[in-house]
Amino acid sequence: MGKRYERIDGRIRDFIEQQPVFFTATAPLTGDGHVNLSPKGREGTLVVLDELTLAYLDFGGSTAETIAHLREEGNGRITLMWCAFSGPPKVLRVHGKGEAVFRDDPRWAEYIPHFKEADGPAARAIVVVHAQRVSDSCGFAVPFMDYREERTQHAEHFARKTDEEFAAYCAKKDHVGVSLDGLPALPLPLPARTDAP
Repeated sequence: MGKRYERIDGRIRDFIEQQPVFFTATAPLTGDGHVNLSPKGREGTLVVLDELTLAYLDFGGSTAETIAHLREEGNGRITLMWCAFSGPPKVLRVHGKGEAVFRDDPRWAEYIPHFKEADGPAARAIVVVHAQRVSDSCGFAVPFMDYREERTQHAEHFARKTDEEFAAYCAKKDHVGVSLDGLPALPLPLPARTDAP
C-alpha cells in the first residue's frame, strides 16, 4: 500500500541515498510535445539538500530536454523516481518543481561543493528540485537486480577535455541549445563557471 510523506528524512532519505540509479521525467506544456525520461547514475551526483529539496548534477553527453522543460515559462514540472532492485520492494517518487542553475549563476558556487568528487568538466548545470509530493508504492513487480559497479567511461571521456573543448562539444551537439520541441535549453555558448579559479 502506497504512502505519502511530508518530508524527505529518516528512512526515505536513507533509501534515496542508497540507490545507485534514479530516473527523471519532464514534459513540455504543449500536449503534443515530447515527454522526456532519463536514467541518472554516477555516484555522488544526487544530494538531499534539506527535507524538501534535492539537487543533481546535469552532465553533457546527451540532449537537454530536462533543462528545456524546467526553463519553459509556467512549467518546471519534474518527477524523480527510485526503485529498490534489492531488499524490500519499493518505488519512491518525488513530484516537484525544478530549476536549472547554470555555471554562471551566483548560486553555482553555493551548490557545487555538495558534489565533491562527482564534479567534473562535463557538469553543465545543477538541477534543483523543490518537492511538492513525496510518495511510495509497493514495487512488487520490480525485479531483483544486482549492482556491480559504476561505469567510468563518461567521467574518463570528459576528463580528457578542457572547459573550452567541452563548450565546443556542447555547441555542436543537436538538441542541447534547443529542445526537440524548439524550447530554449542549455544557454550557448556554454557559460564559464563562476567557481573557476
